[in-house]
Amino acid sequence: MKKILMLLGLGFILMSSTTFGTADEIIDSLKKGSALETSQYFDNFVDLTLPEKDEMKNMGKNQASIALKAFYDEMGVKTFQLTSQREAGSIMYITGKLQGKVKNTNLTLILKNSGSKYSITSIRIG
Repeated sequence: MKKILMLLGLGFILMSSTTFGTADEIIDSLKKGSALETSQYFDNFVDLTLPEKDEMKNMGKNQASIALKAFYDEMGVKTFQLTSQREAGSIMYITGKLQGKVKNTNLTLILKNSGSKYSITSIRIG
């Protein structure tokens, strides 16, 4: 029952329009190890690549959020360590390591710029 309520709450939050944030806000959400908080910054459609799975292109915001949360739960993600942050035109790249209970894994985010705010368009974990 708890999982159902959590998924319904997640779906309700994510059904709202795209939330834009600063790069620091997005990095802070990664450091908290919260897939729910990070998914608030998803664009309406997200490309998602998880370890040992095929790349999923143009996933809806809700579907990508659920997949990311399942991965975080499975891995026991605790925090994120930033390695690099670069900007090229209206695109920003953020790379680093997700630190899990048993192992760490690389993460790359691609963000699109809308003024001084960003939304996540692609996540590659592996």
